[in-house]
Amino acid sequence: MIQSIRMTAKPLGLKGPVAALSLALGTTGAVIAPLAPLAAQASPLSDVDRAVTALRSVSTLRANFVQTDRSGQSVSGVLTLKRPGKIRFQYQKGVPLLIVGDGKALTMIDYEVRQVQRWPIRNSPLGALLDPSKDVARFAKQLPTNDRDVVSLQVRDPKHPEYGTITMIFVRNGAAPGGLQLDSWVALDSQNKRTTVRLSGHQYGVAVDDKTFRWTDPRRTAPGR
Repeated sequence: MIQSIRMTAKPLGLKGPVAALSLALGTTGAVIAPLAPLAAQASPLSDVDRAVTALRSVSTLRANFVQTDRSGQSVSGVLTLKRPGKIRFQYQKGVPLLIVGDGKALTMIDYEVRQVQRWPIRNSPLGALLDPSKDVARFAKQLPTNDRDVVSLQVRDPKHPEYGTITMIFVRNGAAPGGLQLDSWVALDSQNKRTTVRLSGHQYGVAVDDKTFRWTDPRRTAPGR
């Protein structure tokens, strides 16, 4: 898991592979009320279905992101997504970390220590966003909010708690695919490490070359190799 991020002239400390993917709930202004029974909510299933449709309707997406860990430290960067399953977290200058998903697995490359770690997409909270075979609606629970234009979904596979939990916040936006725009998400991994990612400057349907999801292996340039 990615632990804390020390914001120095050259940020260090993004160690361990999952914190950037251990995302749990960023409201960006939306206040999440205490959990209530689904029966008390208005048409929860229709909002779940709309959110799932919105996710599936995104062919490509480029957006700015701000990632905040549980200690409140933040880094920023650019997220690029291409369905099915491809994603790239390009961090700000000075953060020697890259996270890339190729449709099957997520890879974290730490260029500072020349380390590469890889794990199946389905085994991370981001599986709800990226895994085309994942039945999001089956594992999604709608959380109440105090704003009718905000939809909050919590996704957790009860049979695989080790995959973690992701809570996605959508905002109604007629210009977004499916009428709902993914505003932010929070992931909580199996070790209760929480990371929030907030998006802005969404660009849909942009041309994204598959080369975007390639990366340079730092181990090949390690001393003595």
